[in-house]
Amino acid sequence: MMTGGKERFMAQINVTPFVDVMLVLLIIFMVTAPMMVQGVNVDLPEATADPIAGEQDNLIVTVDRNGDVFINNYKLGSESLAEKLNKILENRTSRNVYLRADKAVAYGEVVRVMADIKKAGVTTLGMVTLPEDSDANRSN
Repeated sequence: MMTGGKERFMAQINVTPFVDVMLVLLIIFMVTAPMMVQGVNVDLPEATADPIAGEQDNLIVTVDRNGDVFINNYKLGSESLAEKLNKILENRTSRNVYLRADKAVAYGEVVRVMADIKKAGVTTLGMVTLPEDSDANRSN
């Protein structure tokens, strides 16, 4: 019942539903974030070589099974690999590039990509491989 016509409205926001929704969203993002890591699947050949010194700022050119070319997981479109590498290397002190190529890619395609990398003025080109598994090689 109202008496005297003096109603009082509540001027506070109920934050409980807001907090509940935010906690649910936080849990969803925490669960799905690790699944969103993307990369290029490449079946690397195996070789015996010493591991590369761990630089955080390595520039890696990848050729996948379909012949698509990537620079650090970014697929190149119609632009030339040499032109794109030139632009990237302008602001870098190190002109070292590492090449990852799927072992199913034709040799000629890998050589073409290597030529484009050298055309960009790269001073050192390294090849990324998987270490040979000595137990698997003994059974062959």
